[in-house]
Amino acid sequence: MPAISLTRRTVLSGAAALAAAPAFAQAPAPPAAPRIKGPLVFMDYDQAELDAAYDQSVYAPNLAQIVKRYGTNSELTRQRIGQPERLSYGPSEHEKLDLYKTRRPNAPIHLFIHGGAWRSGLAKDYAFPAETFVHAGAHYIAIDFINVGQAGGSLMPMAEQCRKAVAWVYRNAASFGGDPSRLYISGHSSGGHLAGVVLVTDWQKEFGLPADTVKGGVSISGMYDLKGPRLSARSSYVKFDDAMEHALSAQRHLSLLNTPVVLVYGTLETPEFQRQSRDFAAAVRAAGKPVQLLVGDGYNHFEIAETLASPYGLAGRAALEQMKLSGT
Repeated sequence: MPAISLTRRTVLSGAAALAAAPAFAQAPAPPAAPRIKGPLVFMDYDQAELDAAYDQSVYAPNLAQIVKRYGTNSELTRQRIGQPERLSYGPSEHEKLDLYKTRRPNAPIHLFIHGGAWRSGLAKDYAFPAETFVHAGAHYIAIDFINVGQAGGSLMPMAEQCRKAVAWVYRNAASFGGDPSRLYISGHSSGGHLAGVVLVTDWQKEFGLPADTVKGGVSISGMYDLKGPRLSARSSYVKFDDAMEHALSAQRHLSLLNTPVVLVYGTLETPEFQRQSRDFAAAVRAAGKPVQLLVGDGYNHFEIAETLASPYGLAGRAALEQMKLSGT
């Protein structure tokens, strides 16, 4: 076979021929037809839009990655500061909590209520903020509780167990070196919703405790009125009714709020989770009660929770400042 001689002239002439030949690349897909908006079901949302606004996977494509990181970072935290004390605050298998103790005597206490769309989540995967609180001089407690599936579709048992956990910690604080007069809570997502419910508890009537049992709250990306969630696809697994919607909408019970509140959300959250925080902040302010609204630029729903784990993070700094502690 004769040798083929490649010169700059032959390469350029070949390239020109290819350029002149018909293209074999796949043609771009035709533009999708514009979506036709359906009937409005809540505010300016149609059903598909409202369902998406309460579905974190639509707005947080790294959901699985971040939630996995919660678990791995929690395990690393336990390796550094030790295993928690596993304590029961009630008789059922669900009513337990993880206590990460600080060395400071008579220390303040921070309780965390995890999220998971009311359907999932375990206290052990929310140890990652513990190191910040323990080193700053506060006990950190992550609460376990029943989920909505286990409760037959009702959110009421979850709310009651979270309240019971707070009451148990208050009454038993001295047994682990905690100061019951300095008890604070936080929560994220559906845990932020439950934290809001805890903050509007009538402690005197329901538990015989001081009205200001909880001295401060940091709610991250929570829900404070359940009308929107009730009309969304979440009603496929939550058996909402009028009584539940009203009882567990913290925004409707602000007369029982006896503590300063910090609300935190990210700019990359779903529009409903952003609106819920803004509306709750406005309602608390209108009621003449102390509230602070913090907005994390560039954080989505799952990333913003990680700011609780740093004394420099948006939620972490707010929580430490409530307790008059410094993590630096």
